[in-house]
Amino acid sequence: MMASLFENATEGIVLANRGGQIVLVNPCAEKMFGFTKDEMVGQPIEILLPQDIREEHVHHRHSFHANPINRNMGAGRDLHAKRKNGSVFPVEVSLSHYILNDETFVIAFVIDITVRKQHEEIQRQQQADLERVTSEIKKLNSELEQKVQDRTIMLRETLAQLENSKDDLERALEREKELSDLKSRFVSTVSHEFRTPLAAVLSSAALLGKYTKTEEQEKRDKHVARIKEGVQHLNSMLEDLLSLGKLEEGLVEAKKDVVQCREFMEDFMSDVKEILKPGQQLEFAHTGIDDFYTDKRLMKNIMLNLISNAIKFSPDDGVIEISCTNTTGQVVLSVKDSGIGISKEDQEHLFERFFRARNAANIQGTGLGLHIVSKYIELLNGKIELQSEENNGTIFTITIPNQ
Repeated sequence: MMASLFENATEGIVLANRGGQIVLVNPCAEKMFGFTKDEMVGQPIEILLPQDIREEHVHHRHSFHANPINRNMGAGRDLHAKRKNGSVFPVEVSLSHYILNDETFVIAFVIDITVRKQHEEIQRQQQADLERVTSEIKKLNSELEQKVQDRTIMLRETLAQLENSKDDLERALEREKELSDLKSRFVSTVSHEFRTPLAAVLSSAALLGKYTKTEEQEKRDKHVARIKEGVQHLNSMLEDLLSLGKLEEGLVEAKKDVVQCREFMEDFMSDVKEILKPGQQLEFAHTGIDDFYTDKRLMKNIMLNLISNAIKFSPDDGVIEISCTNTTGQVVLSVKDSGIGISKEDQEHLFERFFRARNAANIQGTGLGLHIVSKYIELLNGKIELQSEENNGTIFTITIPNQ
């Protein structure tokens, strides 16, 4: 039975003596190493090892015999053996020993683990491939997340730009609508306002030619006055339109200089007396210092507009009160009339372009004068205030820095 086990074992069995010489091998060992039994018996055990570890193995062998300890299969480091043809292959070796006639013998059970190592290498390679693929996937996921984040940021920016573009477009459309409304109001207002004085000028000019006799001078003077009035009104409207255009284009600048306030107002009032209605009077009061630091041209246009309106909307025999309070810090000018007044609802829109109060619809005007006045006052860093009630007159108060 022992012989059968030895001969038919699936593990290589090699028996060596204390000197390391092979004493006995089984058929499996012969097949594993490619040697015949006769070629191995009597040879040192190192013939079965790679050349580079034979010398080291001799020292291991001596150490084992000095302190023989059985070693299980698979214990210790990786081992390699060498076939007769010189090929090296991985093995697992378990060692045991016994003593016979005071001599120690070592039994080595050898297994060729080439297939297992190949499988392990394949598994290791697969594990490495898996780790590499996992790393690449993680990298791709990271790149994808970054791309998604970048795209999200870009999308948010694009949406923000679209939102801004939408707001800009809405503002542009609103502006376009406003301009269209202004254009319509401009055409309607100007065409109406120009038609009336032009018709008066044409009819008076036509009638003027019929009065050729000396005794008809009074009639001629009447129509000449109507022609003058119409031309003055046309000139006033043209001045307003030109001023509005310059303001819209930013061509108007304030150029301040020292003005003698009292002298300026008295000269100015002597000019506007020509447009007073029958019985109307101008009253002027001045307090404080005389030097006024301002743009004389802009101030003249402001006062002309306000006083002209006061005259136009006041009845015959009415009084227009003008006051000036001048200090080193500011100048306060006011124009008070006893005219038709302005309703609370209309006061909110009074300084808008082409706006006309409802109770002034039948009185000549373009609705530009007060808008231009407000813009001129802005250029002078001042402000304008209004107090008015319907049928109880109006007071415009202007405050301008005197610097």
